[in-house]
Amino acid sequence: MHLADKYAETLLNALPGKSCEPPTGCGEHPALTWARSGAMALTGRADEAPRVAPAPLATCARAALDALRALAPKSRLALERGDLASALDGAALLAERAAYLGLMRHGSISPGGSCHLLRAADGWIAVSLPRADDRALIPAWLEGDGSEEVRLDPWDLVAEKVAKRRAVDVVMRARLLGLAVAAAGPPSGVAPPWFRVAARGANRVARRKRRQPLVVDLSALWAGPLCGRLLGLAGARVVKVESVGRPDGARCGSAGFYEALNAEKESVGLDLRTPRGVGSLRSLLRHADIVIENARPRAFAQLGISAERLVGEGLVWVSITGYGRREPEAQWTAYGDDAAAASGLAATTGDPDAPLFCGDAIADPLAGIHAALAALAHWRSGEGALVELSLRDVTAHCLALGGKGLDARVEVRNSGFVVIEGGAHVPVASPRGALPVGRARPLGADTASVLGEFHIRC
Repeated sequence: MHLADKYAETLLNALPGKSCEPPTGCGEHPALTWARSGAMALTGRADEAPRVAPAPLATCARAALDALRALAPKSRLALERGDLASALDGAALLAERAAYLGLMRHGSISPGGSCHLLRAADGWIAVSLPRADDRALIPAWLEGDGSEEVRLDPWDLVAEKVAKRRAVDVVMRARLLGLAVAAAGPPSGVAPPWFRVAARGANRVARRKRRQPLVVDLSALWAGPLCGRLLGLAGARVVKVESVGRPDGARCGSAGFYEALNAEKESVGLDLRTPRGVGSLRSLLRHADIVIENARPRAFAQLGISAERLVGEGLVWVSITGYGRREPEAQWTAYGDDAAAASGLAATTGDPDAPLFCGDAIADPLAGIHAALAALAHWRSGEGALVELSLRDVTAHCLALGGKGLDARVEVRNSGFVVIEGGAHVPVASPRGALPVGRARPLGADTASVLGEFHIRC
């Protein structure tokens, strides 16, 4: 059995309600799949050949999407060729953001530029500072008086300070301040499960019999919205719910990428700073079959919303976090680049004493595809479940498959890089848009109609 087929079968065997045939027929060598994915073009130093991944990450992404197709054989994901969604390749999802943003590989700086690999006194760390608020915390994090900012670029300042301190101290202090900072050491050697069930609930007949699951997507940025988009292509009805005071930050980024992730979702905008807005959200959640979110658990506790209680009524709640819902990891902030580095991916991609980024925030699309598979399988089982996936653990799970056979050659041919393996050669593809093109709804465009349908007061 080929690796992709074996991985897809392994994923399905870990899930409830295994009443489908596992996919077959994807026998391409993992190094060649990686070359075609677009993610290889984002891996390694800018002045060197792109690098083959240390594990079959693109094969894992393709196999996870094929497993989702197997659960939804009559959906748009599984239609005959000719439909845009039917040609969707899970491997290409790994580099889709880079296609819209025009990103390139930069070695120890992430393709998006917001995460750097920095040497501490006793090891390497990954530091993400994507927001102005994060950069404003640098003096508090590194215990400076702010005067250094006059003479140094923020990244030069951080590198200078970090180099004099132990990695564990720098990481711990950053996490206390809510910064996304992680040790970028080698893998732990123990493969974590790619998902965990934190709580189980009742078998709700009404939800199980509904032909089209209702998904309430409370997530933002990449992994969660990708999960919702794939569930929509798999046949679900997806309603994206945002706070009007703090909408999905991705709306301010690439319009094309935002639409790729959020096309065809209905949009509900609620003022979650008011009792009425929170009450409307609670009411809507009681009608949902699947909820997707990527907030820290305390965010919903502050709204008086208990995932465990809703799961007890038969809801499938999918929680995507950086490191899981257990303490203290539940409070740690993470983005795709630093979470991937925390899994050991940067260390194994680079040289013995110089980690390098592998792809663009690759933990996000890996987690998003796996989350969609877990969500649909648990909904099909008819039982409530609080399903948690973390960016770090999904990446570590794929990384644990190892790089056996991934030592393919990379050569330059006709002014382009080519991966050669077993007599076959594949050009290193540029990132490309993979999801079907569609339009995303304006914020709150469907608030009245959705709430009215369920007799919820606006």
